[in-house]
Amino acid sequence: MGFAETFKALSDPARREILMLLKEKPLSAGEIGSHFGMTGATISYHLNILKKADLVTETREKNFIYYDLNVSVIEEVMLWLSDLKGDNDEKGC
Repeated sequence: MGFAETFKALSDPARREILMLLKEKPLSAGEIGSHFGMTGATISYHLNILKKADLVTETREKNFIYYDLNVSVIEEVMLWLSDLKGDNDEKGC
């Protein structure tokens, strides 16, 4: 995972909303699309960016592809941000 791809993916509000939907449960592209006023091609575009950033994974079940949140990448980003912020106790705050 590269942070550039991750932050690019997170920079779009629609992609952040897709991640929030996937936080609840895996969804198909059609189920994700039903929450937006976008074409299927646009949803597919956003899902591809999220996949390239490893923020979502896909699983095939019969005729459907389900997308799921990749929590390990989210945790890695949060850990990096936490390290960047630093520990307030060490600074006497």
